[in-house]
Amino acid sequence: MKSNKLGLLTTKIGSGITPRGGQSVYQDSGTHLIRSQNIYNHKFKKNGLVCISQEIAEKMKSVEIIKEDVLINITGDSVARVYLVPDEVLPARVNQHVCILRTTPELNPHYLYYFLINPITQKHLLSIAGIGGTRNALTKEILYNLIIEYPDYPTQQKIVKQLNAIKNKIIVLQNQNRTLEQMAQNIFKSWFVDFDGVTEFENSELGQIPKGWSVEKLSNCISVDKGLSYKGKFLSTSGIPLINLGNIEKNGGFIERKIKHYTGEFKTKHTISSRDIVIANTDITQDRLVLGSPALISPLDYKEIIFTHHIFAVRTNSNFKKYFLYYLLKTQNYHQHVISYATGTTVLAIPKEAVLDFQFTLPNDNLVNKFDNIASNMKELFFRNNSSIQSLTKTRDALLPKLMSGEIRV
Repeated sequence: MKSNKLGLLTTKIGSGITPRGGQSVYQDSGTHLIRSQNIYNHKFKKNGLVCISQEIAEKMKSVEIIKEDVLINITGDSVARVYLVPDEVLPARVNQHVCILRTTPELNPHYLYYFLINPITQKHLLSIAGIGGTRNALTKEILYNLIIEYPDYPTQQKIVKQLNAIKNKIIVLQNQNRTLEQMAQNIFKSWFVDFDGVTEFENSELGQIPKGWSVEKLSNCISVDKGLSYKGKFLSTSGIPLINLGNIEKNGGFIERKIKHYTGEFKTKHTISSRDIVIANTDITQDRLVLGSPALISPLDYKEIIFTHHIFAVRTNSNFKKYFLYYLLKTQNYHQHVISYATGTTVLAIPKEAVLDFQFTLPNDNLVNKFDNIASNMKELFFRNNSSIQSLTKTRDALLPKLMSGEIRV
């Protein structure tokens, strides 16, 4: 195993530039501008990825990204997050919060990426980023002097091959889940919002709806309970899982890794089960994308699950289909209705009535049952994929430091 300064193993260590004019020059097409919000240790988030014109891109030629550049966040709360630039976002530039690392032929860029996301390296980077100043930062000097330990190039390639195999399996499963979710939403919209294939309509208080359908209010189909107003001193690394605002994705969805645990007291009304639907009744941002959004709880290996006061638990009537309801709660009509009830300035909140007063068109039972069966099968595959992703993630996390240290030889 060799060791050397990163600066001697790279041809470029350089932070980006924010284009003059800031957000006013962002556009929907052109050359991508990668920002810190796009970079995570195990994924590249395309949400928030913006573009700049060819003219501006030419002025930023010095921060052009090329294939297999390693990108690292160098300021703020996201400092030290690292990812290898995805081919599909090229051509691209980076702003001043992101640094480009371009390796020499001696160091495989994929190996560098894995070295930097190794928990040992991450802990070191975060510790030195917090030294001096009021904001976390990794300077060019810090990165230049960072000691990289690495084996010969053929061994680097073997390590990369093993880790990339796991990474690629995870990406395939994640992409499949995104496709499944989009398909279910598209079917719901086609059948129950756009009324595709319907030829006969009748008037209703919601306008023209398919003949024979009815207008319903959610209060006739469900009830909602507000969660536990918990005490921070009872939060723990073990105990009963506590579903919180962090578990709900923008526009709906469940984030299992954000589950907290609780050891304090609670009541039966504060409990939920796997595959139950919950709704965010609070939003700490002003974009209102979490507010009112639903999540379907993943299958969890716990007898009891509780939820916080920032969450509503949905209790459905026995004959009201769960997956029809879930995708109804992901429609634009529902979201616009719910956020109109929002109150608050820095923290937004909605009352129960925001959900219960929503009106929708209810089709015949046969069509609802047909959709529910389709969506149920899709969700079960989604959950199985998630279980595989978690298993692969645990394998990767156990393997990574051992491969980097040479404890496991390839």
